[in-house]
Amino acid sequence: MSEQIKNEKQPTESKQEKKQKNEKRAEVKEKQKQEKAKEKEKRYVRRLIPIWAKLLIFLVLGLFALIIGLIVGFSILGDGSPLDVLKWQTWQHIIDFIRK
Repeated sequence: MSEQIKNEKQPTESKQEKKQKNEKRAEVKEKQKQEKAKEKEKRYVRRLIPIWAKLLIFLVLGLFALIIGLIVGFSILGDGSPLDVLKWQTWQHIIDFIRK
């Protein structure tokens, strides 16, 4: 009786069925490897805005922000004419003031 229970618990597979299962597993693994290889391939992306253009835009906007800040600071804090900050004479006066 105990032998029958043991035989019922153990599935009976032929060598051919085992071989087929192993082949299917190998095929699945091969497909997964191929998919990973495709993912790893380098993809060249054409940028909407090139890096050199981004740097140029960044520099121009930074310069613009600096000039606006100088104008606001000179006119409000310094009680001067807003466009005087863009004149060389004003900067020469500031440089002379710092040196002395």
